[in-house]
Amino acid sequence: MKSNKKIKTIDEKRKENLMDEIEIKPMTNKDILAVVDIDKKSYSQPWGVNEFFREVNYNRFGKYFVAELNNVIVGYIGSWFLSDLIHITTVAVHPDFRRRGIGEKLMNYILDIGKKENCRLCVLEVRVSNERAINLYKKLGFEIDKIKKGYYPDNREDAYYMVKDLRASQSL
Repeated sequence: MKSNKKIKTIDEKRKENLMDEIEIKPMTNKDILAVVDIDKKSYSQPWGVNEFFREVNYNRFGKYFVAELNNVIVGYIGSWFLSDLIHITTVAVHPDFRRRGIGEKLMNYILDIGKKENCRLCVLEVRVSNERAINLYKKLGFEIDKIKKGYYPDNREDAYYMVKDLRASQSL
């Protein structure tokens, strides 16, 4: 008799164990320097200390979180909760920890908050060249709504404006 149970690979087990060790918590002022370091390693136009400080301390719509592994920040996510809409403003994972599910865990964390707060939609912009991020967002149920021409000021690259209907996934 054959078993339909999938046997996990060593890599899948390692990834699963790593995810159990990742702690997501609200971003604080003491986290900002580590977040800025990750941002610089992730984006051609990174945010600075002042931008993150303003978001964490003064933006009443902002919700910012860090992913920690053994008390080391390995990723972060920022969002604005605007009435019944979530706008993902930024998300990044340290290069040494990419492709391990941390970005997905951060995204799901925000989406879960949105569902609990009865948000209707989640939106974000992503460079059209960022295939890994686009694939992750599609995996999470985002769809390309439109193209924003010349959206990124550093090289005038277009952005996909992606949307996820949170109501559709609440009944799953």
